[in-house]
Amino acid sequence: MTTNATPLTQVDDQLEADFYMYQSLLSGEELEILLGARAFLSKEIKPLVNEYWAKAEFPVEYIEKFRSSGLAALPYEGYGEHKQAVSHLLSGMVAVELGRVDASTATFFGVHNGLGFYSIYYGGDQEQRDRFLPAMATMEKIGAFALTEPLGGSDVSGGMRTTARREGDTWVINGAKKWIGNATFADYTVVFARDVEDNKVKAFVVEKGTPGFSPAKIEGKIALRIVQNAEITLTDCRVPEANRLQNMRGFRDVGEILRRTRGGVAWQSLGVMIGAYELALEYAKQRVAFGRPIAGFQLMQDLLVKSLGNITACWGMLVQLARLQDAGVYRDEQSALAKEYVAARMREVVSWCRELFGGNGILLDYDIARFFADAEALYSYEGTHQMQTLIVGKSITGHSAFVG
Repeated sequence: MTTNATPLTQVDDQLEADFYMYQSLLSGEELEILLGARAFLSKEIKPLVNEYWAKAEFPVEYIEKFRSSGLAALPYEGYGEHKQAVSHLLSGMVAVELGRVDASTATFFGVHNGLGFYSIYYGGDQEQRDRFLPAMATMEKIGAFALTEPLGGSDVSGGMRTTARREGDTWVINGAKKWIGNATFADYTVVFARDVEDNKVKAFVVEKGTPGFSPAKIEGKIALRIVQNAEITLTDCRVPEANRLQNMRGFRDVGEILRRTRGGVAWQSLGVMIGAYELALEYAKQRVAFGRPIAGFQLMQDLLVKSLGNITACWGMLVQLARLQDAGVYRDEQSALAKEYVAARMREVVSWCRELFGGNGILLDYDIARFFADAEALYSYEGTHQMQTLIVGKSITGHSAFVG
């Protein structure tokens, strides 16, 4: 984490929802990157969101726009526009900017830049990193992460049904995956399967167009409608040994990936809270009832202040989590608590903010309905609220309450 924070008096373009000025903890260079991300998302991404959310389609122009943004591969040493890995604090604040514009966009980017990229960065050997990651860092190739199964979500670690069988220098994969973001168009999908020989979970980079790999878009979602989630069928899908991630030796390594990305979802959830709060605050100032703006009514101020309180508490938790990550001492249960707590507070905030809009709060034209719906997905993915409490509960009591 940076030690040369920006003086408080020199922080321009301060978010109203950053009430304690946490972004001043960034260095001048980091702040410049953050403000660039904010400007890019506001100008290039925000105008597209409602149209494509309503259609449940992914804007193909997103990818070209993100290629020019310089945001891909920010956290990774040696990749992307900046080459040097940035602090977890800056990475988190960029995730906030994504979330405050659109949770679907944040999820698309998080799947590619977090789950997909980090799986190869962490689980691949140097040859595999050199082969796959440069194109992912420029977003010429898009990544996906296939862990969850139709009959296995929170319990997938012990109940993974997708299998891999080695035949010489080839692996034959059979099974199914579900809720896989980006998978309808991703170039590289990291698929997890249980080796029938040693019963250990292994990871494979399945390239787009591989025979036996069939992703089908999941229809009828009421949240994250821009994200193209797929149910994947793998039927005698043959993948070369060269595409098996060599440093993924079991589900413990999968847990390391999830430990890192859970923190990212917590930052995204903070962004969703902030986006909803900003919409509600602006609406309250403009909406007139009984002859004056509703911002002047006590009950409306109560909703706004409770929302700001949740936001500010979550800022503090996540800033400290970033410090622990940068120091290399953070633990799984700390990421789990952050995801559990921040996602729960997000759920409260978007509800209060939607309430402030009254009937207009269910119209997409006012944006808040999208935040309200999308929050439900963030609350559940990367481990449900209940699963996070079990991880933290085991840590603080020394007793596991997991079933099985």
